[in-house]
Amino acid sequence: MTEKDQRISDKFRQKNWNEIKINDSWMIFKIMGEFVRGFEGMSRLGPCVSMFGSARTQVDHRYYALAEEIAYGITQIGFGIITGGGPGIMEAANKGARRGGGQSIGLGIELPFESGNNEFIDKDLSHSFDYFFVRKVLLVKYAQGFVVLPGGFGTLDELFEAITLIQTDKIGRFPIVLVGRKYWGGLIDWFKDTLLQERKISEKDLKLFRVVDTSEEAVGHIKAFYDKYTVKQNF
Repeated sequence: MTEKDQRISDKFRQKNWNEIKINDSWMIFKIMGEFVRGFEGMSRLGPCVSMFGSARTQVDHRYYALAEEIAYGITQIGFGIITGGGPGIMEAANKGARRGGGQSIGLGIELPFESGNNEFIDKDLSHSFDYFFVRKVLLVKYAQGFVVLPGGFGTLDELFEAITLIQTDKIGRFPIVLVGRKYWGGLIDWFKDTLLQERKISEKDLKLFRVVDTSEEAVGHIKAFYDKYTVKQNF
C-alpha cells in the first residue's frame, strides 16, 4: 500500500459511535483555537485585499507577472495583500505586496503535498491552518476587496463564497475583480445563458463583480469603489 493509499485508508477507518462523539467534542476546541489564533493574528492589519488564483501557475507565466503587478498597484493605493500563502498566483501577489512596501499576509493550509508558506510573506503575518473553512472566514473578514486570477476548484470556492455572502446581505458589498476576460468568459456566459435565463439569479447579481484584463483596470476599480464608499471590516 502506498503512502497516499494509507492516508485514504486511515480517513475511512471504521470508528465506533462513542469514538466519533468524543472526537467531535474535542474537535470543537481545535476549531475554536484556530479561529482565536487567526483573529488575534489578523486584528493588527490595516485595510487589505485578498488575492486568489492557481497554486500551479509557474513563475514565467504571464498571469504570475500580472498578479505581482496588480498586488504592487494595490499597495500603492493603501491596501495590504492577503493570500492563501502558497505558490503560484499567491506567491506572485505576496511578492508584489513586498515590492510595494505593503503588508504581505499569508494564510496557509496544511496539506501533505505542499511545503509551507511562500517566502514573500511578512514573517509576523504568516499563518497556517488545518481547516479550510477557518481560513475562508479570515480571507473574507479582513478583506476590503477580492482580486481573482485564473485558478481551479479552490479559487472558484473562494470566489463563490464572497459572491454568496454579498448577494444574501451577510456582509456588506466590496469590489470583486475577476482578471482575464478570456479565462472567465465561459463562466460568465453560463451565468447569463443558464442561471439568468432560468431565473436562478437576477440581473443585478451580475453586477456583483467586474471582469478586467489589466492591472490598471483591477487597481482602478478598487480605487474608484473606495473613493465613493467607506473602508470597513466585514462582520
